[in-house]
Amino acid sequence: MQTEGCTQEDAVQKIISQWQNQGFATDSLLAMETIGRIKRLEVILMRKLSANYKINYQISHWEFDVLATLRRTGTPYLMSPTVLFDSMMVSSGTMTNRLQHLEKKELIERIDNPEDKRSLLVKLTSKGLNLIDRAIASHVQLENDLMKNISKEELLIINLLLKKVENQLPKT
Repeated sequence: MQTEGCTQEDAVQKIISQWQNQGFATDSLLAMETIGRIKRLEVILMRKLSANYKINYQISHWEFDVLATLRRTGTPYLMSPTVLFDSMMVSSGTMTNRLQHLEKKELIERIDNPEDKRSLLVKLTSKGLNLIDRAIASHVQLENDLMKNISKEELLIINLLLKKVENQLPKT
């Protein structure tokens, strides 16, 4: 199958062709092709995005994620560690290590929770806010650059279809 704008065989098409040569029907391999493309895109895109964070801001992908999660909550850029790790789909132990790391870099601080003296809240420092604001601007520009050859209408269709795929998958 040739997709519009794609004339040469790519790695996923090669894999599908190999399975076809082993007797699998083309129709039975369509889901494999789709999932293979999604997986390859994730690897390629994460490589490019992570390079941007590392080269331009000396932070890792996970550091960007934590800082961006705090930033998008709005002023005062504050969350409980539990809400933060739930929104990022990592364990509490992993989040604790990440927060300690970011605290050492002075990008976040942990402050007393006025509603519960037994717990702390995580807050962006001014240094963290400045860094993530610059990194997000660069991140958005890079994402737009990566998608520049795809029309707005095509992006809307891709998003609609990806959402449909996600919604039909089991959540566990």
